[in-house]
Amino acid sequence: MDVIELQKKAVEVRKGIITAVHSAKSGHPGGSLSAADIFTYLYFEEMNIDPKNPKDPGRDRFVLSKGHTAPGLYSALALRGYFPVEDLKTLRHVGSYLQGHPDMKHIPGVDMSSGSLGQGVSAAVGMALSAKLSNDSYRVYTLLGDGEIEEGQVWEAAMFAGARKLDNLCVIVDNNGLQIDGPIDEVNSPYPIDKKFEAFNFHVIPDVDAHDFNALKAAFDEARAFKGMPTAIIARSIKGKGVSYMENQVGWHGKAPNDEQYKTAMDELEKAGEALCQK
Repeated sequence: MDVIELQKKAVEVRKGIITAVHSAKSGHPGGSLSAADIFTYLYFEEMNIDPKNPKDPGRDRFVLSKGHTAPGLYSALALRGYFPVEDLKTLRHVGSYLQGHPDMKHIPGVDMSSGSLGQGVSAAVGMALSAKLSNDSYRVYTLLGDGEIEEGQVWEAAMFAGARKLDNLCVIVDNNGLQIDGPIDEVNSPYPIDKKFEAFNFHVIPDVDAHDFNALKAAFDEARAFKGMPTAIIARSIKGKGVSYMENQVGWHGKAPNDEQYKTAMDELEKAGEALCQK
């Protein structure tokens, strides 16, 4: 898929995020939007997956360690064909299988239940080790928030992954600079993120533009080719990316747009999609 087609898909992923969170009247749009291009690249370009066979033993695995950004994952899964896009409107509703955090027992395409910050990466490391022990060729991807990496468990998992040379593991840090209580460098700074992962024996690809598909392609290609160490991609992103009034606004970490804000957001995304169609 070329860059323009990926950009179009990313606009649709963002529409799905806004639709789901608005319908739920709760959720986490900011971090879902910052990671929308990453979700798009993983599910439409990078990973070896088949929506018709979501439990294929040979599939690549993805763990959303920052599980509160489930609207972004769900939107990508729906657009990729794992379940109907219309079901995004049932997010967080009573009786819906689309819960506020990913649930591997009920949602097609979800490889690991997640939401307790710091724990998803540990599960991903276990999956990568399992593949090595079984001589399986699948790769494991996990997406962490930059606020999430303040959790100690992240670094226990990183230590193990580096020690075991799990080069089938790709950790992506969505570095949008904001967490629920404010800027990450003011709350409990995890910087320098790249040097920390290097210290745990990771191959690090720093300062990747999370909204540039050419940059994402180069990073994921490098991660796939690099042997002998797990890879960490530090993806520099904008919280709320794609919706003007949400961009870089910490208040949109975990609240839903009202009807007027929903219309504004969808109108902006519609115009972005139309502009891409002119290219």
